[in-house]
This record gives sequence, C-alpha cells and structure tokens, in this order.
Amino acid sequence: MNPSPVIPQSRYLTCEGREIHFMEWSPAPGTPDRGTVVAWHGLARTGRDMDPLAAHLAAQGWRVVCPDTIGRGLSQWSPEPLVEYCLAFYARLARSLVDQLGLADFQWVGTSMGGAIGMVCADGLLRGRIQRLVLNDIGPELAAPAVERIRTYAGSPAAFDTVSELEQYFRTVYKPYGYLSDAQWRLLTESSTRRLPDGRVTPHYDPAMAQQFTHHPQDYALWPVYDRIDVPVLCLRGVDSDLLLADTAEAMRDRGPRALVVTIADCGHAPALNVPDQLELVQRFLSGH
Repeated sequence: MNPSPVIPQSRYLTCEGREIHFMEWSPAPGTPDRGTVVAWHGLARTGRDMDPLAAHLAAQGWRVVCPDTIGRGLSQWSPEPLVEYCLAFYARLARSLVDQLGLADFQWVGTSMGGAIGMVCADGLLRGRIQRLVLNDIGPELAAPAVERIRTYAGSPAAFDTVSELEQYFRTVYKPYGYLSDAQWRLLTESSTRRLPDGRVTPHYDPAMAQQFTHHPQDYALWPVYDRIDVPVLCLRGVDSDLLLADTAEAMRDRGPRALVVTIADCGHAPALNVPDQLELVQRFLSGH
C-alpha cells in the first residue's frame, strides 16, 4: 500500500531578528525515519520550487524543510540589504533556523545560490552537522557571463498586467530548467508572484537582493571553502548550463570532497528536480547509495 500523500505545513520563525518563512514536510505515516533534509532554493526563487523533491522525499520517510531566503517569497525583506543580502548572513539564518528546529544533523540540497549557502555552511557554521551535500548546478566558481545575465534580469524584475503574462515570462526565462508540466509552471508562478502598488504583478522578491553581486563581489569565489568540505557531495550539472561550466564540474571531481558529478540531460541552469530520474538520483545519494 502506498503511503498517504503528505500535506506540508507553512511555518514562520524569527532568525537573526528577521522573520523567515518555510514549508515543512513531515514523513509519510508508516515510513521509516530517515532524518531531515534542508532544501534551499536559488537566487530569485522561493522554497516552493522544492515541492516536487520534498513530496518525493517525504513519501520515503524524510522530514524536509524548504525555507524562503530573506527577501524572497513570504520571508521578510531586509531593512539592511547591503549587509544582509550575502552568503555569510544567509548562513547565519540557516544556523538559526536549524537550531530552532532542533536539528543536530541533517542533509542539504541546494539549487544554485542554495547550494552556495550549503557549501559555506558545511565549511563553517554548520560544519559537522551537514552530513551530505547536494549541489544543484552550482560550484565554487561561476561563469561571469551567466552571472551578468542573472544579475540583469534579477535586479530589474519585469512587471505585467496579469498573472498569465507573468507565467509566460517565467516559462521563457526559466526554460533552461527543463521539463515542467503545465501544473508545475502554474505553481511556480503563483508561488512567486506579488502585486505592485499600481496593480501589476512581478516576481516575489526584493530587487535589492541582486546588490549582492555589487557589494559582495567575491561571495561566490568558493574554491577555498569547497576544498575544506569533508562530507560526501553530489553535484548535478545541467548539460547546457551556462553557470556551472563543464571544466569547473570536472575540477570538482578531483578537489576537496571529490564530488560525484552527474550531468543532467535536456536542461541548463538549473535542473528543476521535478522528474523521476532526478528525484531518484537525489534520494539514492541522500540514502547513502
């Protein structure tokens, strides 16, 4: 008999003086207790991107915590963007969150920025507590043209009269994610939409978060951090990724934790973690296989 579908709980905690929203997925009834996974989204996204992965893992017995980073989704926007929109502060938020949830150890899955936060935490504030690390199309070195592309659209988010128009925009800008069903595109849109004072709709994040690239230009230069990580690492690279180049992924095999690198077909930056092959790949790694 298949376990009952898991219904996630929407929760809020105050971390480092800021209200942080997260979705918490409890293990399906009757499943073995496999521990906890923290699943962290990418730069201009929200924790709801992790719904397919979280549902899959919860059905296997995992507790899954999917935060909205400060300035994204339903989390508070920073009143001090120049100092708080950076990996060091995101790591402090992560530590506060897992401390309040009573997590002594856990696994980490991070897409893009979420993976960079995971690297910083695994080498720093959460060293010894992160047991396994999944880096979804992110490495210790980013391709400059891709960073500029992301910075351009993230720093000046588009606005539209209707949610349907915003969905078409998302389908264009996030086409490299690979396959998403119509229902998944609709969820992606509705879970990351906010309405402006003039009535138009725009992506649900603080545009000031893109200032990270200006005020913390070395934030993603993480080779020294990566080389000190001492837990198993799985790196997923979209075959057409313009952010994580093939040469960088190859170097990740040979340095530091010597990541297991898997190339994901039919996508770029970043695999959406929403189709059976990707879900099973992550599940097997987290289970130690």
